[in-house]
Amino acid sequence: MAEHLHGSTLSASGAPHPIPFLTLEQKAAFVFVLLLFIFLGLLIVRCFRILLDPYSSMPSSTWTDYMEKDTFDYRIA
Repeated sequence: MAEHLHGSTLSASGAPHPIPFLTLEQKAAFVFVLLLFIFLGLLIVRCFRILLDPYSSMPSSTWTDYMEKDTFDYRIA
């Protein structure tokens, strides 16, 4: 019974052979899920950095050029 709990079987010579803990498909799925969790963690960190300082991630040319071009358009009319 102790052999069954440790996950090994006896061969013809009497030496224990370990039973594989995970199959190849389970290992591949485990690695894929682990990579997804790492990607999720990176996205969460990036989102919190944007929430804490939103203007550092935005290029300044997107709003300063707009203000410089259209500043006098509404004042003339």
